[in-house]
Amino acid sequence: KDRHKRAGKPPMFGDYEAQRHWQEITYNLPVHEWYFNTTDNNLNYWGLDYPPLTAYHSLLCGHVASLINPDWVELHTSQGFESSAHKLFMRATVLIADLLMYVPAVVCLVLCILLYPGLILIDYGHFQYNSISLGLALWGVLGLGLGWDMLGSLAFVLAVNYKQMELYHSLPFFCYLLGKCFKQGMAGRGLFLLVKIAVTVLVTFTLCWLPFLTDPGQVLQVLHRLFPVGRGLFEDKVANTWCSLNVLIKIKTILSTDTQLYLSLAATLLAALPSSIKLLTKPTLWQFKLALVNSSLAFFLFSFQVHEKSILLPALPVCLLLGDLPLPAVWFLQASTFSMLPLFLKDGLFVPYAVTSSAFVFYSVYLLSALEHSSEEELRLRPVRRLVCLPRVDLGRIFYLSVAAMAGLSFMSVALAPPARLPDLFPLLVSVFSFLHFLGLLLYFNVVQIAEPPSPRRKNPKKTE
Repeated sequence: KDRHKRAGKPPMFGDYEAQRHWQEITYNLPVHEWYFNTTDNNLNYWGLDYPPLTAYHSLLCGHVASLINPDWVELHTSQGFESSAHKLFMRATVLIADLLMYVPAVVCLVLCILLYPGLILIDYGHFQYNSISLGLALWGVLGLGLGWDMLGSLAFVLAVNYKQMELYHSLPFFCYLLGKCFKQGMAGRGLFLLVKIAVTVLVTFTLCWLPFLTDPGQVLQVLHRLFPVGRGLFEDKVANTWCSLNVLIKIKTILSTDTQLYLSLAATLLAALPSSIKLLTKPTLWQFKLALVNSSLAFFLFSFQVHEKSILLPALPVCLLLGDLPLPAVWFLQASTFSMLPLFLKDGLFVPYAVTSSAFVFYSVYLLSALEHSSEEELRLRPVRRLVCLPRVDLGRIFYLSVAAMAGLSFMSVALAPPARLPDLFPLLVSVFSFLHFLGLLLYFNVVQIAEPPSPRRKNPKKTE
């Protein structure tokens, strides 16, 4: 089943209807029915499959919608409802979410993140609220950066409880905080800090899940909805390892679902392990930012049931590296936007995609001067050069060739009809081309993180007689 039919086309009416329907369900039904298949809640019709915080947000939007026009959230009769006024309301709710959560967090870090086209196109064009979970995750990073570990932990737990995909960032948060506790000493301050963080996490989770904790069946049903194993290893043409490998080896056909699940779990953990170990032994903010990139990109490339828009999860910490590693960061962000092209085309967003992507490249190259920061020292590759003989290449030329290839595939996807025997040719080319970029950048960011020399140990001052 194609879960991404564009708005206005039955029977599913696209993600626009999904967000509206969740407001309808949460507003009209008691909380214990939100995740269950009932006569009033058909889970096959955009059943709620995000954590409780998303449901509470939908409930709030539903109340506001009912005050403006009750027909927008009328149970059953509102299914498939569309109007200019309601679309304006939906976009207004995204704008309010941005202003309350995402924009303030981003402004505190770096202004240019707001120009990243991937998030703009997905949230405003595809009717999503990724800005809330990403904004909460940013507040978590900011909290840890300022030394407010409990506030950072609170914000990140809220992010996970808004969208479960924030688990892509969970290993770096865990390893950074645990490494900090070890560094302070588990027999004193470190143990006290660990207890405070654990209490913060447990209390926050409990409050978010409180309406569902009275019945174990409710909890299991919510988890079943959040992690739908039955959908398979991947959907559509996502730019990750399994979809690309499926071109040569039909993994979904020759392996059972359980085997696919275990294989993806093992591959994800192995890919994220070196970065996590490095962060655990050296819990610095620089290591933390790199680990956020490496962990989330490992999850995107190797985990089970990955969606195209999940590339926004590694894109967030990559944005935090724009000032430190501008060329790799810009390259990744451009590739991540390009990887979602098939999704944009389904929503009729080619023109906004072309305009915002072109503007982002222009801003990055000519205003951020990304291509001027491509020396070994600026790319943090000097420690690697001492160990390995790296070939000298013109990264600027390769970058322009890469962007030109993305532009060419983008226009071919719109202007040319694929061969009758290969109807998915262009989405597949976009997927594989993007995957090669992500795999190469995963290796690069891991090398940068792991090759960083350890912090020098403090020498004990000599005692004087």
